[in-house]
Amino acid sequence: MVLPFEFFVFCFQNIFMAGIDTSAGTLVWAMTELMKHLRAMKRAQEEIRNASGEKGMVKEDDLHKLPYLKAVVKETLRLHPPAPLMLPHETTKKCNINGYEIRPKTLVYVNAWAIGRDPESWENPEEFLPERFMGSAVDYKGQDFELIPFGAGRRGCPGMYLGVVTVELALANLLYSFEWELPTGMKKEDIDTDVLPGITMHKKNALCRLAKKIDGHIYE
Repeated sequence: MVLPFEFFVFCFQNIFMAGIDTSAGTLVWAMTELMKHLRAMKRAQEEIRNASGEKGMVKEDDLHKLPYLKAVVKETLRLHPPAPLMLPHETTKKCNINGYEIRPKTLVYVNAWAIGRDPESWENPEEFLPERFMGSAVDYKGQDFELIPFGAGRRGCPGMYLGVVTVELALANLLYSFEWELPTGMKKEDIDTDVLPGITMHKKNALCRLAKKIDGHIYE
């Protein structure tokens, strides 16, 4: 069967749009949480700079040496999953869950946002604590159902690995190359976590911060 050219264009558009939108949103949420939790930012920066040395930038080959950075990304995905309600699914047969009968062909949404903040699965679920993932086997790959920002099984996100590496690499280089500060007169308590409505979860209000490069130049 020969597929029309438009089919491939549509597929590539979906891949790039989905990858860019969700990765950019996750990066903003990671920086938001780190600006609110400077201790976590300093720990991540120390790890990154010690591992990368004087190379001038973090490369993909360096990521396996950055367990705390990976924990920061996992904790960001737990609190701020890119698609909080996931994509809709349809049941194939009747089942009973906690006394509720679910009929076949019922449209089902999985609330990844609520699962990631479930107090039965997470201690202090509303707190940003990357340390909870240090030495933990819990991962986002679809085998641990308390953390499913990318879904699970055959319907899991096909761009999971690419998306995570993109976020880790971008975040690592931002932390490696700059010292981050809040604008004069602004406190960490002023940083909000309000969310825009939509399929993907984006910050409602822009994150304001100052980036001071190692050479002392300041970017706003």
